This record gives sequence, C-alpha cells and structure tokens, in this order.
Amino acid sequence: MVNLLFVLHLLGAVLWVGGMAFALLCLRPAAQEALEGPQRLALMQGVFRRFFLIVWHAMPIVLLTGWAMLFGWYGGFGGVGWHVHLMHMTGLLMGGVYASLFFGPWKAMRTAMAAGDRPAAAAAMEQIRKLVLVNLVLGLVTIAVSGWEHFG
Repeated sequence: MVNLLFVLHLLGAVLWVGGMAFALLCLRPAAQEALEGPQRLALMQGVFRRFFLIVWHAMPIVLLTGWAMLFGWYGGFGGVGWHVHLMHMTGLLMGGVYASLFFGPWKAMRTAMAAGDRPAAAAAMEQIRKLVLVNLVLGLVTIAVSGWEHFG
C-alpha cells in the first residue's frame, strides 16, 4: 500500500511542479514572442483553466498521500527526519499560495476577461506569474530536499 501512496504522491508532484515549470519557462516566453496581447491573454486563460483544474486534483493527492505515508508508515512526525518536516512545510505553503492565487488573481483575471478589461486581466496575469514562480521555487526546493536526503 505504501508503494501506491508513494507513486501517487510522486505523480501529483510531477504534474504540479512540472506544469509550473513548463508554463513559466516554455509556454509564457513563446507566447510573448508569437502572440499579441489579446491573443496571449486568451491563450493563457485557457491554459490556466486547464492547469488549475489539474492542480485542484494533484494538490490534495500530494498532501493526502504525504500524510498517509507520514502517519500510516512512519508513525508520525517523531519517526521522520528533517527532510520530511521541510517537505511538509513547503507542501502546505504551496497549497496556501495556490489557494490565494486561485481565489485572488485568477478570479480577477476571469472577471476582467469577461468584462473585456484587458489591462486588468494583464495585471492579474502578472500576479499569477509571480505566485506561480514562488510555488515553482518551493516545489523545486522540496524535490531537491527529497532527492538529497534519499541519497545523502
């Protein structure tokens, strides 16, 4: 059972962190080069709609499987090393950043796009980019800590 939990945990993390890396490092720069502002906003709205739906599934899977392994396999926080404590903290921070992004700038972007207010939508998209960057850094640190401790 712990193997299934671990695999689900990893798959959720890969989808979440990998999606952020792709969006920030590949999609966004290519869209800026190839598309005008209104087209870029429409593209990113469609991308975010799909990606945020994935994250709404991946995030709980990552958190729930992490807790299941922590309490079901390791016996709680007393049975794990510093790296698990750090992963737990960064996972909770990432969930909080995502929730604030979803209910803040993402909602503002959708509202602005529906009203045809492109400047407000662009401002919201910039806030989304910054929060996704924060979460990407947290996610990469979490992955690095996990890998380091596994073989360190």
